[in-house]
Amino acid sequence: MSDRRRTLQRLEISRAAIRLFRENGVAATGGEQIAEAVGLSARTFWRWFRTKESCVEPVLSLATDAFTASLARWPAGVGLTEHLAADYAEHPDAGPDDGDLVLAVIRMSRDEPALRAIWLVVQERAEPVLAGILAGRFGRDPGDVAVRVQAAALNGALRVATEDIAAATADGRRPPAAQLRERLSAAVDAATHGVDGERAAGQGPTRTA
Repeated sequence: MSDRRRTLQRLEISRAAIRLFRENGVAATGGEQIAEAVGLSARTFWRWFRTKESCVEPVLSLATDAFTASLARWPAGVGLTEHLAADYAEHPDAGPDDGDLVLAVIRMSRDEPALRAIWLVVQERAEPVLAGILAGRFGRDPGDVAVRVQAAALNGALRVATEDIAAATADGRRPPAAQLRERLSAAVDAATHGVDGERAAGQGPTRTA
């Protein structure tokens, strides 16, 4: 099996697992059920995924990969918040309901520590990628503390924005794509400039351009 085909197969397994978790609950869903849903043997399934909860990782990774891809396209002379509001888009491999599946995992992760751990691992994995992109843009070393802190802040913005969207869509109604981009841009703006009103109130860091 080619690497590309394996990647797509893992995504299909991930989608099936999340749907089953959402419908039946994590505890009531076994690895064998997930394998059966996509026509795989249990042996192959367990060779590809170490736990049933780790099945959510491929779909979650699409969200972080889309963010890093957008950051890599950030043009000179354009503010990051402005760029993300206009540029951020789902990953090319994303399926029509992958956005909803990501949000479903995040909502379930509030009560499922194993899913929460996977979500945080996916986020942590994106951080050095973000640092590399920022370092290249500003001519700095990816290991510089300032670069790593900024990467961590942007990564945190992505996590908080996604979790905020998940909470806001718990009733099943998803806001328009433009509104989702606005939420992400607002989180990034807070990560890079601080919280609006803090300087005026004399609380927290001074907002910079």
